[in-house]
Amino acid sequence: MPEPKSTRPRPEQLARYAELFNQSLVLKYFGARVSFPDGERVEIRIDQIRPEQRGGLGTSAVNGGVLAALFDFAIGVTPALIDPTRRTATMQLSMTFERPVRGDSVRAEARVSTAGQSILFATAKILDSQGTECAHCRGVVRISQVPWDSGESPAV
Repeated sequence: MPEPKSTRPRPEQLARYAELFNQSLVLKYFGARVSFPDGERVEIRIDQIRPEQRGGLGTSAVNGGVLAALFDFAIGVTPALIDPTRRTATMQLSMTFERPVRGDSVRAEARVSTAGQSILFATAKILDSQGTECAHCRGVVRISQVPWDSGESPAV
């Protein structure tokens, strides 16, 4: 499928989107931050895992519900790599958890696989504090024709 726009957003557009999105209550609640390190991928980080985010496998590993939320954040934000002004909604996630996520931090990285005018396919992975891949996800996101109310981000 062809991408809906021939040009990618400028780095300053993505930085502004991340700045506004990081103000959202949901990301603050999780202690997560979004960034676009190279304009080709989304990165969601939790730099300090809290006690209530642990409990996976009855251990101190990060709980699977937290990892699923990180996948939803990461996959759901990938359309910003194409057009950060449009609303989006995650339609489907398919997750595989391969090993426990241990350590004090966790990072999700997502990339666009293919995109059309209204549907985007993306992949993501979760890495533990040592950079070991622990989980993978494939997702589908709906891209709306309706812009964000602020014209920039879902955060406002």
